Amino acid sequence: MGYLCLGAVVGFFAGLLGIGGGLIMVPVLSFIFYAQNFPPDRILHLALGTSMAAIIFTSISSLRIHHMHRAVNWHIVKYITPGIIVGTLSGATLASSLSSRFLSIFLIVFIYYAATKILLNDVPKPSRQLPGKMGMFTVGGIIGGVSSLVAIGGGLLTVPFLSTCNVRLQHAIGTAAAVGFPIAITGTIGYIVNGIVQSHALPEYSLGYVYLPALGAVVLVSTLTASIGARATHIAQTTTLKRVFVVLLYLLGTKMLIGLF
Repeated sequence: MGYLCLGAVVGFFAGLLGIGGGLIMVPVLSFIFYAQNFPPDRILHLALGTSMAAIIFTSISSLRIHHMHRAVNWHIVKYITPGIIVGTLSGATLASSLSSRFLSIFLIVFIYYAATKILLNDVPKPSRQLPGKMGMFTVGGIIGGVSSLVAIGGGLLTVPFLSTCNVRLQHAIGTAAAVGFPIAITGTIGYIVNGIVQSHALPEYSLGYVYLPALGAVVLVSTLTASIGARATHIAQTTTLKRVFVVLLYLLGTKMLIGLF
């Protein structure tokens, strides 16, 4: 039941904000895995890998709706994706070699950063045009690397970047949803491959660092609610929903911080 409820919340906010849902998924999965007595030093790695795999499905669902509203700039997706792939694979490989404590600290800092950014509605004012091919590759590498370390779809980094480059906000969100797909695919592959060598220390029904029972339950619901959230982006006033999301992030980040001590 916990996995199903998590999937409902994650899917809705992933579609609404184009963020992939990992910021909620990773902390909650960590708490659930801890309660299930999974190996403590692999819990966060499993949460990251499982979250990244779930984002594959939520990104497809929300992307479909954004594409129907002509809010995806495929030209941008084409040129940013190669850097995304390289950065995401590098980040997933790095994550597998880092301790759970270090990853927890990195994730907590990022959660507080993301929550504050959303709370302040900190979308940069348009000030420049999109960079050339090498610039897009570099930006994609940075977005992919950070996204794979915290298991997000990249929207919290992609949307501000595109907004700064004079891309309309709804189009930035829709394009971020599209960018989230290669991040999720590549990151999942990275977490599976790097987790296979640790398979002896992982719970049953794990594929590398992807815990399949959790993935199935979350995806079952999140693919439905992601399309609802994506529609809300285009028809609803989202201020109140964003505030609810921010409060949830602060609570999850604080609980993880307390757990460190």
